[in-house]
Amino acid sequence: MTINDFKDKKVTVMGVGLHGGGVGVIKFLAEQGAKILATDLRKEAELKPSLEALAGLANIEYVLGEHRLADFTSADMVIKNPGVASDSKYLAAAKENNVPIESDIGIFLELCPAPIIGVTGTKGKSTTAALLAHVLSQHYPQVILAGNIRQSVLAKLPEITKDTIVILELSSWQLADAKKHKKSPYVAVITNLLHDHLNRYASFQDYLDDKKLIFKFQKEKDYLFLNYGDEKLRHLAKEVTSRIYFYSVDGDKLLPAELPALNQKARLGAYIKSKNIYYGAAQELIAPVKEVKLIGRHNLVNVLAAVSVADLYNVPPAKIRAAIRTFRGLAGRLEFIDKIKGIRYINDTTATAPDAAIAAIETINHEYPRPDKQKHIVVISGGADKNLNFTELGQAISDHVKATIFLSGNATPKIIREIKSEIKIKQTDNMVTAVALASRLAETEDTVLLAPGCASFGLFQHEFDRGEQFNEA
Repeated sequence: MTINDFKDKKVTVMGVGLHGGGVGVIKFLAEQGAKILATDLRKEAELKPSLEALAGLANIEYVLGEHRLADFTSADMVIKNPGVASDSKYLAAAKENNVPIESDIGIFLELCPAPIIGVTGTKGKSTTAALLAHVLSQHYPQVILAGNIRQSVLAKLPEITKDTIVILELSSWQLADAKKHKKSPYVAVITNLLHDHLNRYASFQDYLDDKKLIFKFQKEKDYLFLNYGDEKLRHLAKEVTSRIYFYSVDGDKLLPAELPALNQKARLGAYIKSKNIYYGAAQELIAPVKEVKLIGRHNLVNVLAAVSVADLYNVPPAKIRAAIRTFRGLAGRLEFIDKIKGIRYINDTTATAPDAAIAAIETINHEYPRPDKQKHIVVISGGADKNLNFTELGQAISDHVKATIFLSGNATPKIIREIKSEIKIKQTDNMVTAVALASRLAETEDTVLLAPGCASFGLFQHEFDRGEQFNEA
C-alpha cells in the first residue's frame, strides 16, 4: 500500500463517529483525492460536531441515518469504524463483491515510516499511553500519541518521519480490524486482561485472541511488556517470540531468576519494592512511589509500564522521575472535579466494566477514609449491559458504599440483585438528577463517585458524554 492508492478511488467510510477517528479518515482521504461516501446510522443533528469539523472539504457525499447496500457493493474500498461490528450485513455484502475492507489503523500500519509503540489492555491503556508520551517527550523532540485516545492516527500521519516516536493506544477492535496486514508494533504493552465487551464477542477467548494480535506478528528483536500481576498475561508468555519484560507492583515477591520459567527471553522491567520504583535486575532507582500523583494501585501498574518502556528508550532516570511528578492523569479516569460543601466529586466514566468500577470504589475507599471509619462513598453506577457478571461489583458496593444512584439500563437490575447490604438505592434516567440525588445523600468528607461499571449507550452519546454531563451537573 502507498499513499497514492487512494487517488480517484470510490471509498465508503462506514461510521463518521464522534470520537475523531472517522473525521480523521475522511480528511486523510480528501487530501489524497479520493471520492468519499461517508455513512452513519446516526442522524445529522447527532453528528453535528464531526460534520462541522469536515465543513468545506470537497468530493464528499453523506448518507446519514441509514446505510445503503449499494454504497458497499459498488465502492473500490470500504473503511470501517472500529465501533462497527465485523458481522455487519453491509460488510458481508462488500466482501461478497470483493470490495476490500480497511481500517484507519491498518492503513496507518502500512504507511507509518516510524517504529510504533502499541499499548493495549482492558483498562489502563489510555493512562499508560499518555504517561509514556509525557515521559518520552522529556527526552525526544518528536513524540506522537494517537489511536483509541480520541486522536486520529491518519490525521497525525503527515507529521511523522522515520525519527518520530509513535505511541498508539489500541483497542481489541482496532487490532482485529488491522489483522489482515499481519503487522504488530515494534514495542507492545499489555496492561491487563479483564472480562469486557462480551456483547461484541462470543466468548472471552475470542476477545483474548484479538488482544494477542498486538504481539502475534512481532519479530524476535521486537519487545513486549507485560504486567506480571495479571495471571492471564503470565500464561501468554510461552506464546511470545519477541523479547519480554515484566513489570510488577509486587517487587518483593518477584525474583528475576524465576522469569525464564515463563519464557527464556523474559527479563525484569520496572517494579515497586520498599515504596520505591526500581528498574531491572540492577535495581536502578527511578523514584519514590509517593511522588506518583495518580491515585490507586492500578495506576501504579500503569506507571510501571510507562517507566519500563522509557528505560528501553534510554530516558535518564531523572527525566522519568520529573515526568512522573508532573503527570496528573486523563479526563474521566478517577478525575477529581471539585469539592463542594466538603463533598468530593470524582469522575471515572471510563469505568465501563465491573472490574474497573470495583477498582475505582476500592481506590476511593482507601485514599479518602473518614475519621469515624464510616462508609463515605455515594456511587453513581449502572447503565447498559455488555453481557458481563456483576457479582463482585455488587459485593464491592455492599462493602464500601453508603448509597448508590443507578442510571437506567438493562444492567442496572442485575447489579441491584447482587447488593447484599442495606444501603440507600435510587434510580434515574438522567445525570442531572443522579448528581442531585447523590449530593443530598452525601455528607461532609464523603465522595460522590461516577463509576458506572457499564456501557453508556441508551442514555448518552458515549462514555465521555456521560462524564461531561457529570462534570456539568
